[in-house]
Parts: sequence; C-alpha cells; structure tokens
Amino acid sequence: MEYIAQTPDEFIDELKKRLSQNPGCGVSHYNLGTAYVAKGRLIEAEAEFHQAVECSPSLAEGFVQLGGLAMNKGDLDGCLEWNEKACQARPLFAVPYGNTGFVHLQRGEVDKAEKALRRAIKIDPKYVQAMATLGSALFMKGDLEGAEYHSTKALEIEPMFGPAINNLALVAMERGEFAKAKELVERARKTGYEPHPDMVREIEAALAK
Repeated sequence: MEYIAQTPDEFIDELKKRLSQNPGCGVSHYNLGTAYVAKGRLIEAEAEFHQAVECSPSLAEGFVQLGGLAMNKGDLDGCLEWNEKACQARPLFAVPYGNTGFVHLQRGEVDKAEKALRRAIKIDPKYVQAMATLGSALFMKGDLEGAEYHSTKALEIEPMFGPAINNLALVAMERGEFAKAKELVERARKTGYEPHPDMVREIEAALAK
C-alpha cells in the first residue's frame, strides 16, 4: 500500500479518501489515528484507533495506541486494560507486555510488573525500555544485583538511556557509593533525564558530611 502524500495533512486527506472507499480497513483507520496523534489531534486519533480494532481485532498496535492515550489522560486502569487486550491479540508482541509492566510498577504491584517485563524481554531481548523498567522493579524489591544487571544490559544497547543510568545511581546510593551516584546523576542529565530532586539532595547531603 503506497502513499503519494508529501505532507502530514496530505497524508490525512489521502487516508480519509481511502476510508471513504473502504471503511472497513483497520490498517487505514490505524494509520489515520497515528497521523492525528502526530498532529496532536488526540480525540480524533482515539476514535480512529477504536475503529481500527473494531475492524481488525487482531491489530495489537491499535490497542497499544489506545493504552497510550489512556496513559496520557492519567488513566492507569484503562492503559492496563488496552495493553492486556493487545497481549491477547498478539501474544508474541513485546510492547504491550512492557507497557503492562510499567503500569503495574506505577501501581506498586512489583511482582506483576516483574513477570510482565521478563516476558517482554524474552520476546524481544533488545527491548531497552522494558529492561530499564525491570531494573527499577528489581531495585524496588531490594535486588541490587538484578537491578544493576538489567540496567547495564539496557545501556549496552542504548548508552544514552537516562532511566537505566538513574537506576545505577540508585544502586550506588544504596551501596553507600555517593560519589559514584553523583557521577551517574550527571550522566543521566546529559541524556535529558532529570533525576528526582529528593535523590539529588540525598546525594549532596551525604557528600557534604
């Protein structure tokens, strides 16, 4: 399926024309939804993703996008529900497992998070975000070695992934290695990631003693 559009607006117009001729095409609804997301037209995007999964119930990406829009509204339950539907639609798609793991972690359900994130990484061993989130989950469980291992693995794939560097800073703090933690905080900031202010204050206070 080739497109002739040169701009985002032309792409939207072209997709609308295709859908007028074939309104049951889930992929076209999905593509129109992603085009609307890119333009910040989220209400229209959501409607198109609903149409996409209605027309093509196996289109896991559509469920993932609906989960992302739910997360954007702060609706963790909705985000979890849509990503679980994506997992059911395509069990070997890593992204929704990573997303469900992230939601479980936000809700303090660390064991559920770990299970989902390990599944995501098993499907896609280079899924950096899931690796770093697993590092966070393991840190929360007190497994410093596991947190360090998975965060380091994430950085082997993507050296500028701030959340993984932040995990290593937390591990260093827990081990009393505050000078190392400060270096890691500065390294994380260079990626555009901003560590939690309380964490930064704790490091500074420890080094000032």
